[in-house]
Amino acid sequence: MNDLCTVILAAGQGTRMRSKLPKVTHLVAGMPMIAYVVEACRSFRAKRTLVIVGYQADSVEEALADEAVEFVCQPEQRGTAHALLYTREALTGFDGDLLVVSGDTPLLTSATLDGLLQAHREARALATVLTAEVAEPTGYGRIVRSARGELLRIVEELEATPQERQLHEINAGVYCFSALALFDALQAIRPSAVKGELYLPDAIALLRDRDGGVQACRASDPDEVRGVNTRADLAEIHRLLWRRAALRLLAEGVTILDPAHAYIGPFVRIGPDSILYPNVTLEGQTVIGEGTTIHSGCRIRNSTVGDDTVILDGCIIQESQIGDGCQVGPYAHLRPQATLRQRVKVGNFVEVKKSVIGEESKIPHLSYIGDTSIGERVNIGAGTITCNYDGFTKHQTVIEDDVFVGSNASLVAPISVGRGAIIAAGSTITEDVPANALAFGRAQQVNKTGFAATFRSKERKG
Repeated sequence: MNDLCTVILAAGQGTRMRSKLPKVTHLVAGMPMIAYVVEACRSFRAKRTLVIVGYQADSVEEALADEAVEFVCQPEQRGTAHALLYTREALTGFDGDLLVVSGDTPLLTSATLDGLLQAHREARALATVLTAEVAEPTGYGRIVRSARGELLRIVEELEATPQERQLHEINAGVYCFSALALFDALQAIRPSAVKGELYLPDAIALLRDRDGGVQACRASDPDEVRGVNTRADLAEIHRLLWRRAALRLLAEGVTILDPAHAYIGPFVRIGPDSILYPNVTLEGQTVIGEGTTIHSGCRIRNSTVGDDTVILDGCIIQESQIGDGCQVGPYAHLRPQATLRQRVKVGNFVEVKKSVIGEESKIPHLSYIGDTSIGERVNIGAGTITCNYDGFTKHQTVIEDDVFVGSNASLVAPISVGRGAIIAAGSTITEDVPANALAFGRAQQVNKTGFAATFRSKERKG
């Protein structure tokens, strides 16, 4: 079997997006759209994956910083064929198959790409292009076939005749090529008479009459090949992606009360018997356990939520881990590296950041917990904060098991509170507290008898 390399086209600006950002870095369900394309290509374990960058190359490279890809720069964007020419040096000596994919097709699946690759190899073709039959072909290149249905050429819309524009089979911008045949054909492509660009589809016509020839492979789901050229396209991609995810989860035993208002990314996993209320957003690699309920207005990204947990309305949870049997919210904020063990309660208007909350501990309301390790069965009173930042450095707070912290306490880190200790309400604690001790850190109360009545009398006379 031939070796495989993948090339992802991502050099253009996307002027119709009316944006300062490169088109492929625009977010789709919380991830850059090009990340979906990389994910679709991942299953092939290609020998190499090259991403062609150009406009704001640094931004595209940053978006894929964690991916095993190589970057090839196209400093001047003069068309898709021109972009492929820049890979020739990087692929010197490679004589296998080249899978070429557009970076703006986030709905494309690995199954469709696999079908394209298999069709290409079974036919031993020099080039195989992915096509789709669509109701509205405006904006896409058209597939021109012979009377016998053979692929003749691909014509760009700007250069198509009125008759060719009536065709509804479009070029999806996804190809398999024999690498050596492709690079030979690229040398013969001439600039477009309309835009002066070098178009990769022109390679199809050049390779058609050679041994091996060319062919078209039609996608079974035309939605997969939708590209993003405008903000309207981006909105439609979101709608289709969310719908696809909701249908999958419904089939897997998840209750979604209003699928039209469930905003779920394609890599989200949810166990059966979980319930999603309307207007829940789940992004990235989020995993939700079985029997968990997530109420309206919650946004969860790259986080893990255990079984039989309840997330009440309006919570924001990012890069965090929540155990089984927990209750979070309403209106709680779990920032990155927040870890809740089993049966933890984090209540309304509580913010937790880079902290571990032990089993059966409670932070019921109105608290900030940052850079803190909390043991088991700890109660944190309302208004309590861990003062973790001295203006230069973040410091750690350690609260051991069975501690009771009264309301409106401030724990000034670095500090340790021993097992079973009690922190009196309203205290500012600046020193370690021994196990089972009672700690006060507040000024002594003074009562001035009759002062209030005297004060109000003076106010009336004035």
